[in-house]
Amino acid sequence: MNNRYYTVCGIVEIEGKILLVRHTYGSAKDRILLPGGFVQENELPTVAVEREILEETGVVAKAKSIIAIQFKPEQWCVVFVMEYLSGTPKSDGYENNEVLLMTAEEAVKRDDITNMSREILKSYIAEHTELNKSDYIPASSDSSNYKIFGV
Repeated sequence: MNNRYYTVCGIVEIEGKILLVRHTYGSAKDRILLPGGFVQENELPTVAVEREILEETGVVAKAKSIIAIQFKPEQWCVVFVMEYLSGTPKSDGYENNEVLLMTAEEAVKRDDITNMSREILKSYIAEHTELNKSDYIPASSDSSNYKIFGV
């Protein structure tokens, strides 16, 4: 079950270039942005961002750190920095019709990038502090249902 309230996106760097997609619907239609999407019911945001990037681009990546969190009264979005593992980027032909690889510096100068993606990439370029994933897991939980960043 999808929702429209909890969302994720990720910065995947492949050989010095950022993975971006050209969106096919909604307010971002025909614009480029960081890949991501909705968190499914009972799904951790880390799992959601890894799933969404794979579904949208064919790229396997792991959540490494959090660079930003966006809050609106009706929605939140966690923005992850991802570790690229494998895969050749390709469009899913549904949610996006193009996959692009370009440097963050090139991306922020484009007129067709979403404002949120531009601001996130500006922060990425400036190397603002990221909240890294901790190995800590409380005794009452396990690694499949608990993640904490920044400690």
